[in-house]
Amino acid sequence: MSADASRSESYGDWTYYPELLATPVPRYTSYPTAAEFVEESFEEAQRTALQAVRGSASLYIHIPYCQEICWYCGCNTGAANKRQRLASYLEALHREIEMVGELLDPSVRIGRISFGGGSPNAIKPTDFVRLIDALTLNLRMESPVLSIELDPRSITPDWFMAIRGIGVIKASMGVQTFDPRVQTAIGRVQPAEMIERAVEGLRRAGVDSINFDLMYGLPFQTDAVLAETLDRTVAMGADRVALFGYAHVPHMIPRQRRIDASELPDQRARFRMAAEGHVQLVDAGYQAVGFDHFARPGDDLARAALAGTLRRNFQGFTDDDASTLIGLGASSISEFDGLFVQNEKNAGRYRMLVGANLLPGRKGVVRTVEDRRRGAIITDLLCQGHARVDRDLLIAARDRLDGFADRGIISLDGDMLVLERGSEPYARSVAALFDAYRGGAHQFSSAV
Repeated sequence: MSADASRSESYGDWTYYPELLATPVPRYTSYPTAAEFVEESFEEAQRTALQAVRGSASLYIHIPYCQEICWYCGCNTGAANKRQRLASYLEALHREIEMVGELLDPSVRIGRISFGGGSPNAIKPTDFVRLIDALTLNLRMESPVLSIELDPRSITPDWFMAIRGIGVIKASMGVQTFDPRVQTAIGRVQPAEMIERAVEGLRRAGVDSINFDLMYGLPFQTDAVLAETLDRTVAMGADRVALFGYAHVPHMIPRQRRIDASELPDQRARFRMAAEGHVQLVDAGYQAVGFDHFARPGDDLARAALAGTLRRNFQGFTDDDASTLIGLGASSISEFDGLFVQNEKNAGRYRMLVGANLLPGRKGVVRTVEDRRRGAIITDLLCQGHARVDRDLLIAARDRLDGFADRGIISLDGDMLVLERGSEPYARSVAALFDAYRGGAHQFSSAV
């Protein structure tokens, strides 16, 4: 054992090596990451890619509005306080659906539809039903799995009726924390009773998989405060849990300046929270999925993790096996064979482009053969916990890999790189060693 290892601190099942977490790394929902996207018109490339799609595909629809804007949030969203603004956006979204439907080959079948934001329930339930109607009229469905992100502060009884009528079976709610003091400090006040009513309403509406988005590393949050939030989460029967570390980057997200940075936990405390939270959820019966996701054993995500079919896309870990993801709406990202393309982020400019019958792709990157080779390694490491690595890449990363190998975080058997037990907090840092784009000026969140 090295001298560093003998002085290390352990929390839960993890050992804290701060030097291995010193470099911020991407979340790797794609490779290349969005940081490598170039700004230019991708209208023609987007059109060609849509026309080339065959077989099964999934949809992601972005609603960039919320009834209330939380201070911590880094999503592309704005206040839903002007009905005309929402109406104009939805009109453009309907038109984009029509344009995409005209370009897709008749063989294309939609197997999944995910609504995100923002908060999709910032629009009226009737508008949501009309969106489903537009998708059904313009695209060919294959009994799609429907999922939606929801803000529990603005779920009305009419929304439960719409969810049941349409057949949404998966929902994700932004809970973050149940502690009133922490809620006030991040600008998201929602009493526990509100979350309980939302869960009950979703269950009655036929939703069979409910995810809670939770955070650690928040102001005034202690180990005990996080543990209480996890206890409530388990008691409410969440089927999935995403436990994310809060990334405080007010220079990039101005609304975060309202958060008191002096009350944020330090790096060691963040690591301890993540480690103890991991143990608490596993002990409660959840299957760990990657570093920060958890699912009940019978949930599709848990089954995919055990079966070795887990994948990552722009929504994070998924059991979706479709190779094509079509993004609709402002800032949504599409994943095609050999191309990532992101729609115009500004909702006003997005409306103008679509109103002129132009596809709104305005950022993106063409994936090279080398990108795909490295991307496969990164994905396998994060989703399967091991990956075959070509000799030239192993040689190039050898010195940096040694730091992880010396501490028992990884092992190598020929060309097989394995993430060992307790490696979860270091998985993205190991994956980043095979990222040819790192080393530049891009800024990312802490690995933990």
